[in-house]
Amino acid sequence: MPQTPAYISVETLRDLDGLDFLRGIMAGQYPVPPIATLLGFELSEVEDGRVVFSGIPTLAHYNPLGSVHGGYFATLLDSCMACAVQSKLKAGYGYTTLEFKINLVRAMTEKTGRIYAEGRSLHTGRQVATSEGILRDEAGRIYAHGTTTCLVFSV
Repeated sequence: MPQTPAYISVETLRDLDGLDFLRGIMAGQYPVPPIATLLGFELSEVEDGRVVFSGIPTLAHYNPLGSVHGGYFATLLDSCMACAVQSKLKAGYGYTTLEFKINLVRAMTEKTGRIYAEGRSLHTGRQVATSEGILRDEAGRIYAHGTTTCLVFSV
């Protein structure tokens, strides 16, 4: 099987709207983002204005204090919130995170099991977009939640 590049070209992105691009990742048509491979999470659901990533925290995600590092929480929430914005973008537009705020409300360990980071778009304008995210386990317990602001631009 030929190896897929780690990312696609800007030229390809110009021809795709954000929702089709994200659906293409799920279908194996486009490469999985390297950060998802590195941290062991995957794109699980995609629809207009809503994106879900899932993963299973392991010892590899631990901080020196014996629980999952806050950066793991932040990466999953940044990913789901930003991709919720991306799912709303028309062809020829991209985004970048300007800022995000997260609240960690429960410790996570290797015993937590599968977790789900759900992002929902709140507003998508010509230059600025916002979304919110929530990180839950399979029982619905909340581990963290947050919001983001993204800059929208033409590619």
